[in-house]
Amino acid sequence: MAKRERGRRALQDEVSRRVQQIDEIGEDGARIRAPMPEPHARDARGRNWDMKGFGKGTGYEAGIRAVVDKVRDEFDLSDSVENRAPNPFGD
Repeated sequence: MAKRERGRRALQDEVSRRVQQIDEIGEDGARIRAPMPEPHARDARGRNWDMKGFGKGTGYEAGIRAVVDKVRDEFDLSDSVENRAPNPFGD
């Protein structure tokens, strides 16, 4: 199955949404925002991006890593024009 492509902001939002759905994070009322994905050369599993440095994620590392890896398996990072938010200033 081919992966769907998403821009950096869309991947950040998707990971943030899924992280907030982790049971222990929800139960604790923690608010964890994902960092921007960082591109890298395609690895052995076909992934071309990763995320590190979740700030307030201390104690939830295993659950967060599982979410990030699942999203990495589903989506490729694409910086093509159609995946970027339009520039509000038009330049």
